[in-house]
Amino acid sequence: MTGSLSDLLRPDLRGLTAYGAPQLDVPVPLNTNENSYSVPVDVVDAIVASVAEAAAGLNRYPDREFVRLREDLAGYLSRTTGTGVRTEQVWAGNGSNEVLLHLLQAFGGADRVALGFTPAYSMHPIITRTTGTRWVDGRRGVEGAGSFDLDVASAVAQVRRHDPNLVFLCSPNNPTGTALGLDVVEAVYDAAPRAIVVVDEAYAEFARPGTPSALTLLEGRGRLVVTRTMSKAFALAGGRLGYLAATAELTEALRLVRLPYHLSTPTQAIACAALEHADGLLATVEALKTQRDRIVADLAGMGLDPVPSDANFVLFGGLADEQDTWQALLDQGILVRDVGLAHHLRVTAGTPQETGAFLDAMRSLAPTHRMEPSR
Repeated sequence: MTGSLSDLLRPDLRGLTAYGAPQLDVPVPLNTNENSYSVPVDVVDAIVASVAEAAAGLNRYPDREFVRLREDLAGYLSRTTGTGVRTEQVWAGNGSNEVLLHLLQAFGGADRVALGFTPAYSMHPIITRTTGTRWVDGRRGVEGAGSFDLDVASAVAQVRRHDPNLVFLCSPNNPTGTALGLDVVEAVYDAAPRAIVVVDEAYAEFARPGTPSALTLLEGRGRLVVTRTMSKAFALAGGRLGYLAATAELTEALRLVRLPYHLSTPTQAIACAALEHADGLLATVEALKTQRDRIVADLAGMGLDPVPSDANFVLFGGLADEQDTWQALLDQGILVRDVGLAHHLRVTAGTPQETGAFLDAMRSLAPTHRMEPSR
């Protein structure tokens, strides 16, 4: 073989690093926004029975169109958001990351541009670059103001400046936990006439009352896409099922890029069984929201700067050195996430016991780990 593997690698991938949230065996893992509650026993039994029923047919390929699953997902969205989403409007993949990949394969590519507003979900630029699409790192907030909000004027100005083929919006946003007003989504859509506008609602079920979903904007907007996942609120991160809602014309386009039979028979069986027991699985959402709000209140009481959240996690600032605090927490068996923002860390809302362990550790650390107040 002539040349090294790095020489053979696509030039646009050279020097990049793979995604890698730490997977450490610790007593209190609060770094990847998983649902800390195990799948309830009755749902486990239903999943096992569903997979067992399907197992005899594993000699055959799965339903390529995953019709029942799309019907069940459409029913869930319609019931919980009152939007009347139809089966033909729904698409699914192995986690929402694969759904995002399908969108970029279909509408991105060489000489095309995707725009996102940083800080946001770290996989958006990573997936974008794997498809040869150019990523533009837009910014959240008003320059110099230190805010994580995305306001209409700033978003529209950036969209017009870069004229992207895809725009990524996160609501609630990861890692900040902040939700978008629908006015931002509408303004971005109108300002980007050739763009697929993707609203990533992975944490939508955790939003505070009155927070609107972009699903209510789908009617009459053929370039709007809303992505969701069963990894978080449904406690099925290991099940790998993400999905989206859009126009039937757009979901039809995704068939051009998906691999044949991309959703296995067991995956479809697990997801359908879970959707049949949605109420039981989602029962933990309110408990996690309570712990999230407890984190915000208690960290503020320690003199830190938590961001009010609509997700199942909290971004908090006011740390003298976020890496030192991350390590100090890890030394106590608590794993949180360093998201690359100076003086900030992100923590997942866990069970009351997990949350309590984190807060107790922070109380012991806060006096020496806080930033000095500005004079």
